[in-house]
Amino acid sequence: MVVDRGLKIMVGIIAVILIGAVAYQASSVLAPLALALFIMAIVWPLQRSLQSWTPKLVALAVTIIVTVSVCLAFASLAVWGFSRVGRSLASDAARYQALYSDLVAWLEARGLSVAEIWAEHFNVAWLLRVVQQLGGRANTTLTFWIVTLVYVLLGLLEIDDMRRKVEALKNAELSKFLLAGTSLVAQKFRRYMFVRTLMSILTGLLVWAFARVSGLSFAAEWGVIAFVLNYIPFVGPFIATLFPTLLAISQFDTWQSALGVFICLNVIQFVVGSYIEPRVAGNLLSISPTLVLFAIFLWTFLWGLFGTFIGVPITIAILTFCGQHPSGRWMADLLGRPLQEPVKQAS
Repeated sequence: MVVDRGLKIMVGIIAVILIGAVAYQASSVLAPLALALFIMAIVWPLQRSLQSWTPKLVALAVTIIVTVSVCLAFASLAVWGFSRVGRSLASDAARYQALYSDLVAWLEARGLSVAEIWAEHFNVAWLLRVVQQLGGRANTTLTFWIVTLVYVLLGLLEIDDMRRKVEALKNAELSKFLLAGTSLVAQKFRRYMFVRTLMSILTGLLVWAFARVSGLSFAAEWGVIAFVLNYIPFVGPFIATLFPTLLAISQFDTWQSALGVFICLNVIQFVVGSYIEPRVAGNLLSISPTLVLFAIFLWTFLWGLFGTFIGVPITIAILTFCGQHPSGRWMADLLGRPLQEPVKQAS
């Protein structure tokens, strides 16, 4: 019995490693599929409600239009905020050049030649590589979203047929497992997006309030940027912190003020993103806050920026299906949210 149990554990570890390797190598195929399944779970209630009183194709068209419109609205908010702030940063280019010259002089006075480092690493060849990488990344992103949209379109058309096929399976236990698991996963996905939206609104309001109180220009723009980018864990908040700090360098007279802006914005992002949100998400979704952070790091490593966004939903789906089957329930119990301590009764 001990040998069989050890063998099962080893097989399980090898299987996890192989699945991770496949996910890493096939990211261009699996990442848009995972995101499409996530989007389908979010928008399916709208699709189901519409097709109850309109033709299926009309309901599908309305659902796709609403989905694309929401995505474009978020992108437009980010472009609006960055474009307004970008014009201000460009107008202060001379001040940034002066600050850079002062920094170079300060470093060279202490024996560090910045000019040589700049010439060695940041030359024309480096600039061309950056432009090529940005162009390639833009093409990859566009392709990614097109493939995802196709998956969503086809998936929404086939949900009802797929459900009937699963219900018709000869293995009644497997059919019940799949139906119950997918339904529960979809509910948790919607709860997850609800939590992220609340935390994004909270982050945006706090950033806006801090910018207004501190006298930082473009308070509304920074609030909108923080709201939109907060949907991308870690990477988004970092960008939403870096750019206000750059503006503070040109706006305020002392570097201490700019440092204070940087610290306060990071405190806001840390409190909301690393303290409040993991606990709220953990309580609503029965997932450990530690596992939330681990999932973000793991899927970011496997799939990059898209993995950062979709990592937690994937982990939620895995734990949910584990909890639906006796053989995997221990994993859901172990990695789920911490159990509450029993209340001691008064003697």
